[in-house]
Amino acid sequence: MARGRSNNGEKGSLGNSTQNGKITAIEDSSNPYFLHNGDHPGLNLVSNPLNGANYHTWRRAILMALNAKNKIGFVDGTISRPLFTDLIFNAWSRCNSMISSWIINVVTRGIADSLLYLDSVYEIWRDLCDRFSQGNGPRVFQIKKQLSSLV
Repeated sequence: MARGRSNNGEKGSLGNSTQNGKITAIEDSSNPYFLHNGDHPGLNLVSNPLNGANYHTWRRAILMALNAKNKIGFVDGTISRPLFTDLIFNAWSRCNSMISSWIINVVTRGIADSLLYLDSVYEIWRDLCDRFSQGNGPRVFQIKKQLSSLV
């Protein structure tokens, strides 16, 4: 991970040391870039994988898990991709990859295969939302109409 140094040789805000008694960004568990030792790419955050039909309950469960890990900003876009030259880029990239892995681990294989080539967890989230959040109003109307004709 890139770490900046000031002119006096101290590590910048991404360093793994303390400055004037303060914990640096990567070590601060309240920082969204913080990854706990127990966080790994194979982690399953929810018990029921997304299969399409269960999107709304899956979405609620995954958002609760991501909120507990302070990673909501990556999926909702409030933490956007920094410039490649920004010192925080490596930390962002690492978190983006980790969260992408977590989401890919909790969807069915067919859905996962379509997500692998998206560059950011935000793009993955938008893709899932676009595909599965839409209501099925016309189909429900058609089924109700067919049911009423049976009676």
